[in-house]
Amino acid sequence: MTPLLAIAARSGTGKTTLLKALIPLLTAADIRPGLIKHTHHHMDIDSPGKDSYELRKAGAVQTLLASNQRWALMTETPEQENLDLYYLASQMDCSLIDIILVEGFKHEAVPKILLYRSATRHQPPHPELDEYVIAVASDVDLALPVPQFDLNNPEEICRFIIEWLKSSDGNNPG
Repeated sequence: MTPLLAIAARSGTGKTTLLKALIPLLTAADIRPGLIKHTHHHMDIDSPGKDSYELRKAGAVQTLLASNQRWALMTETPEQENLDLYYLASQMDCSLIDIILVEGFKHEAVPKILLYRSATRHQPPHPELDEYVIAVASDVDLALPVPQFDLNNPEEICRFIIEWLKSSDGNNPG
């Protein structure tokens, strides 16, 4: 299975900002990233009034939108209470990617980098409470039992991810 690495933090900490910087850096290092993003909001990638939207709303359980540039598969899951990260990862084409970056899913049993931004006024992370935390990225120095990186230095975080992939094959918690 393709290695999973979660970028986890409270809302407003900068998960998306960091991932937007990391993805091109990983790509430049010949690592093909995939992404699974967790959202707590009702989401719809299709637009009302479009044929595909209307057909899906008519009762299609799965709808695949396709063009020459990309395709997207939507699956209706109204009866599913909890998302299964490993099931979602299994739906990705592992022949196209080297790592699956996960935004969110902070309570999942997958390797993760916790983010902390002092301006959010949230509690600093406690990586010792989660055996899957492999590092913390923060904008302030914290005394932690795991490697710590500057949240505003995506190049440094990227180098760590590359070394983690090489040393652990991405399958171990640390």
